[in-house]
Amino acid sequence: MKKKLIIFMPSIEGGGVEKNLFLVSNYLSKRIANVSLITISRKYKKKFNNSIEFISLVSNYWDKLGRRTKYFLSIFLLIREILKNRNIIVFAFQANIYCIIVCKLFSIKVIARSNSAPAGWSRNILKRLIFKFCLNLADKVMVNSIQFKKDLKKQFNVNATCIYNPLNYDEILKNSKKKSKKIFTNKRQLKILNIGRFTDQKDQMTFLKALNQIKEIIKFEAVIVGRGKLHKDLLEYIERNDLNNFVKIINFVENPFTLLKQTELFILSSKYEGLPNVLLEALTLRKFIISSNCPTGPKEILLNGKGGLLFNVGNHNQLSKKILYYVKNKKKCLKMLRYAIQNLYRFDYQKNLKKYLNLVNQII
Repeated sequence: MKKKLIIFMPSIEGGGVEKNLFLVSNYLSKRIANVSLITISRKYKKKFNNSIEFISLVSNYWDKLGRRTKYFLSIFLLIREILKNRNIIVFAFQANIYCIIVCKLFSIKVIARSNSAPAGWSRNILKRLIFKFCLNLADKVMVNSIQFKKDLKKQFNVNATCIYNPLNYDEILKNSKKKSKKIFTNKRQLKILNIGRFTDQKDQMTFLKALNQIKEIIKFEAVIVGRGKLHKDLLEYIERNDLNNFVKIINFVENPFTLLKQTELFILSSKYEGLPNVLLEALTLRKFIISSNCPTGPKEILLNGKGGLLFNVGNHNQLSKKILYYVKNKKKCLKMLRYAIQNLYRFDYQKNLKKYLNLVNQII
């Protein structure tokens, strides 16, 4: 009897990780006979192939709860599945120490996929020792950038496999052509876009501070797309610094590609990432990028600054100067953009999805 593959993803929120989840799960389900998904988030069920068994709680009520609660509920579902059938392997799509521990207690093989660089992990020494112990328990650890792989080895002595996020160019181009509300109102002004959850990690405050410095120097219109706990803080900063005529915030949308298509310049201000999908998507739609040089991903995608501009994490002075550099040197920046686009082949989704399948087959 062939082993059943259970993909473990307690919370699905519609971001970059989830886009990879949809692609990878659907690809694997066409090549592996028995694939299941454990999650508390039911609202995205239509994104998955019908052949994937959805292991969840009956009511949508649970999807409204916090991420930690969803984790523990998903662990309960995992234990229930293990008790029914030991002939399984588990793919923890977001490396979860509880998932790894449960699998090892029941002698179940587990792949742990980590999507956020160690720079964003807890600085607590005890917690980091627990992370190191648990990651080394996993049968395979997977990350999505080469620098991420190096950092895991250096900081946690974990040997990880690097598989880039699969980038489906055709799907992005197709979705970018769908009808959408115009988010920019003035064709003559520089159009700037930022997309991401309103959290400390994404650091939109640095983005706003940079815009505040250049509002009297150049004409621009900026849009921030997302949702999260820092929404109020961002609005207050905009109001306090008279940025209302320069910046607007709009809510998270399922199809961000129609918005990316409308911009001229995309800015990522994150403190840490893994391999930010949104940069790959922006390049696919031929948008110039200015990004924080955060660990990990941007530097790799932008080829050490040869395919876009990089600034130090949290340095709004540098960011404002990079925006002004772009305005004054568009021909040079266009050459950089072309170079970055030429190197997008590294993230081809068919090539990288095959690597996912090979990784799973190694332990089936």
